Amino acid sequence: MGRPGGPAAGPVGLAACVSGVLLLHDVEVDGRRVDVTIAATGRIEAVTPVTGRRRGPDVVQGGGGALLPGLHDHHLHLLAMAAARASVPLGPPEVADAAGLVRALRTAVDDAPAPAGAWVRGVGYHESVAGDLDAATLDRLVPTARPVRIQHRSGACWILNGAALAVLGAAGGVTPTGFERTGDGRPTGRLYGLDDWLGDRVPRRAPDLDAVGRGLAAYGVTGVTDATPTDRTDDVTLLAEAVARGLAVRVVVTGGPNLAPDAGPGLARGPVKLVVTDHDLPPIDALVAGIGAARRQGRAVAVHCVTLAGLVLALAAWDEAGGAVPGDRIEHAAVVPADLVGELAARGLTVVTQPRFVHARGDAYLDDVEPADRDGLWRCGTLLAAGVAVAGSSDAPFGPADPWAAMATAVARTTAGGRPLGPGEAVDGAVALGLYLAPLERPGAPARRVAPGAPADCCLLDRPLAAALAAPDGRHVALTLAAGRVTHRA
Repeated sequence: MGRPGGPAAGPVGLAACVSGVLLLHDVEVDGRRVDVTIAATGRIEAVTPVTGRRRGPDVVQGGGGALLPGLHDHHLHLLAMAAARASVPLGPPEVADAAGLVRALRTAVDDAPAPAGAWVRGVGYHESVAGDLDAATLDRLVPTARPVRIQHRSGACWILNGAALAVLGAAGGVTPTGFERTGDGRPTGRLYGLDDWLGDRVPRRAPDLDAVGRGLAAYGVTGVTDATPTDRTDDVTLLAEAVARGLAVRVVVTGGPNLAPDAGPGLARGPVKLVVTDHDLPPIDALVAGIGAARRQGRAVAVHCVTLAGLVLALAAWDEAGGAVPGDRIEHAAVVPADLVGELAARGLTVVTQPRFVHARGDAYLDDVEPADRDGLWRCGTLLAAGVAVAGSSDAPFGPADPWAAMATAVARTTAGGRPLGPGEAVDGAVALGLYLAPLERPGAPARRVAPGAPADCCLLDRPLAAALAAPDGRHVALTLAAGRVTHRA
């Protein structure tokens, strides 16, 4: 039996059905208790009034739980999520200070597999733990002959120890822009925006993308946009192979401006990802050229903008390139002053935001950001009121992957420490949910609906929608269907 008042155990998938049809019995759709029939084609066949008591191996007892369209995460990084599963967390909340960093790193070094040259990979580091890390500091804290690389929680920087620099031959070799050096030419160990460069030089483990997909399905997620600005065909091939194997989520990829158009056959292609780097703003001509390259491919652009300077530069580049087109997006929009809200609306830009950062990083913002600038952080309600299309996402693994926790933050606008941050940006639960219900191809568009003919990408909760939205929690997800296939069952 299922949880009290919620769905009872259902079939493993359509293959288990006697009739080739799956019936979701007594579920709530648009406030009504109905039966929903899923055809063997993976589409919703019918939504009809509840009829009697239905039993059988092809029947899921809904118990009045809400049936929603499957959730969509409009910005995450699948390969990085898989890599993070095999990495040691080195930032808050797991690691809070220098002593914790030393303990975690020493344990990781001691537990690292043979051979002795195998790399140790850490993730999630933040300066609040032990200040600005560099190779010299790492070597002092944890002396080791093993190469160590640690990713900053922003995803924009890697910090390498001395052994890692030696393996890369970086001491006197030619290195690309973003490989930081001191005034006298010594490498600091900090690498900015060099994921692909480093990835080509570090042995890779086979990514367990299937486990990542199962984890997302447990939250009711059925579709994602991979917003990695990669130009590596091999990376996109890994995603395409996972989808072909039956990955639990549908995938749209962005990719960088130089990614081959035919990379990842079978994958849906979204906008071209352009990055306005926080540490070193690109020249406007480079951004304009990137927009132009996307236009020649008939594609929109998704521009990474975290800082105010980056946002202003991106808006100028759009104007220089002839304006925005439908589908153009701003990723993050972490800082939007009040006088730029109307500028986003006037250009018809979509904002893909990450509400959970208010909770996960809000205390640091309140400590570090000037009071006059705090209201512009991670806007949501103000953007929607101005007519800006807004979509929700996680930026996982750089942010928590749970969309229900993000919805709760979008409503409460409180930090992990319980302090309010931008309460004027709060939205109600239904609006917060809607951030995750737009089509993958049109983030910020009206929410999809459970209706005949629609793909059977669905999320069944163990309680009615009003109760679920009163306290959003991923544990209320009882069943997830992707094209009629059960990808998660609580």
